[in-house]
Amino acid sequence: MALKLKPAGKVLIIAAVVATGILAVRWYQNRPKDVNGSIEVGKVALPDAPEASLQGNAVQLPLPGDEQAVNGGTSITWERMAWNSQFSGMYANGGVRTTKGSLFDKAHLDVTYIRQDDCNKQMADLVKFANDYKSNPNATGVLITFMGDGMPAFMTSLAKELEPLGPEYQPIIIPVTHGKSFGEDQVMGPLSWKQDPKNALGKCVAGVLRDGDINILLKWAGDNGLKVNPDETTYDGNAINLIAANDFLDAPNKYITGYTEKRKLIVNGKTTGTDTTVGVDAVATWTPGDVNVATKKGGLVSVASTKQYASQMSNQTIAIKRWANDHRTDIENMIIALAQAGDQVRSFNEAKKFAAEVSTKLYQEQNADYWLKYFNGIEEKDIQGLKVNLGGSAVFNLNDMANTYGLGDDKVDRYKAVYNTFGNLMVKMYPTILPSFLPYEKAVDKSFLFSVISNHPDLLQGKAIEAKYAEQITEAVSSKSYKIEFETGSANIKSGSYKLLDEIFESAVVAEGLKLGVYGHTDNQGSDDVNVPLSHKRAESVKSYLLKKGLKQNQIEAKGYGSEKPIADNSTESGRSKNRRVEIVLGQ
Repeated sequence: MALKLKPAGKVLIIAAVVATGILAVRWYQNRPKDVNGSIEVGKVALPDAPEASLQGNAVQLPLPGDEQAVNGGTSITWERMAWNSQFSGMYANGGVRTTKGSLFDKAHLDVTYIRQDDCNKQMADLVKFANDYKSNPNATGVLITFMGDGMPAFMTSLAKELEPLGPEYQPIIIPVTHGKSFGEDQVMGPLSWKQDPKNALGKCVAGVLRDGDINILLKWAGDNGLKVNPDETTYDGNAINLIAANDFLDAPNKYITGYTEKRKLIVNGKTTGTDTTVGVDAVATWTPGDVNVATKKGGLVSVASTKQYASQMSNQTIAIKRWANDHRTDIENMIIALAQAGDQVRSFNEAKKFAAEVSTKLYQEQNADYWLKYFNGIEEKDIQGLKVNLGGSAVFNLNDMANTYGLGDDKVDRYKAVYNTFGNLMVKMYPTILPSFLPYEKAVDKSFLFSVISNHPDLLQGKAIEAKYAEQITEAVSSKSYKIEFETGSANIKSGSYKLLDEIFESAVVAEGLKLGVYGHTDNQGSDDVNVPLSHKRAESVKSYLLKKGLKQNQIEAKGYGSEKPIADNSTESGRSKNRRVEIVLGQ
């Protein structure tokens, strides 16, 4: 049985009513017309590799048993897609339904997992539960889990649908966070795209539109200043074009089989009435879609993935506000159990293998070795001999949860950066369908996690996942120039550029798996004795600002090149203006 679509970003199926089944939206009519210009999506950027979190005298807990628990605890149905980031949840529950001796059993919870890969069905079930719970407080609780980058649209849709029930029955994201995708979701493209991202212009990428994997493409394109054509019925030779796939396995299959389709050619934002035929040059997919590409045709490498944009796809859970507040102790106990499970899975292979076995029982396909292999992630050679990275997930302990929501030592709210980044991106790409999104402060309730951290500091002993950065960037994933304003002849940043710097900060947070290069450049007016030190000081000023915001010292490198690397003609004022810039590079 083939794996089904992970609901990361069917993110814009938001205009439909959930209770009666959310309807798919037809985004653009297939006829000659005025069309929106291809969009420069802007920067979108995301934390890194798991390792043993418990050190020294760490104690491995006894593995849960097979017998169903009978603890009289709160009954919960928890719907989730097939996704390896949930290994800690598999371990904590002990089985598809809570088993004796499991961490959820000790927390007096009776949790039944249901595999549900259709995000529309998950949201419909949550809406039905909200209606049931309002009339029957004893109704079995329902939780649903999606990927973090898709939440702005999901939450906006749910909030609108649940509005008639009143504010107590609004959806909230509770920080019951298992982990994140760490490589398995990726854009696979020709090697030439890595060598020069501009080689992607005029090419076509197959993927599930408005999906999390396409979000990776949009993020990579934005970081490189590349335009994306959001209309899947037209072709723009000066942008990256999207080809719609039915699911994440259909996307690589279109590449493998040589799929083509006719498109209306657009020039200067308007269709020309001329048709052109396009094919699939790259794909956005996840495991085992990437495996199919590698073994059946090959020729594509990982252009960008959640190994680099490592905060993008954290595992996020939605509850109904009234139920969550009525069961505050249960949620806090759930967080405690998942935090302990994260440490166990990260630190002991037996716990990790156990989680893989539960995954097999829940997903009803493949075997434990399969889920374990792609949880860890591997590097293999494809059929053409190219090295490819396949799979990769990570689970969280309490420190990781704290860091995700801005409750860690550095106070950086990583998930806020992700939520706002992708919410704004969807508004920019599809303003008619999503003119705005539910504010982060209304969407997320961190009080449950804050209580756990305050009352159980002993659980913070586990080491958090940390990004490891090279001494200097040797391989750029993206590069883009910014017009940051400084006082004349000075490295003092003008206040009008603070908003832009804040965007760069969020971009670096969303791409915490990558090192951030800050490179200062000048025009050729004046001598190198002046320009080189000035450009370096300006780069250091930007670095200093980002450090104060919360980035780590070893994540940033700052250099000044003076007039050494112009990007425009220094003989004109327009060209000199372009050369006076700060270049931001994300690399490794």
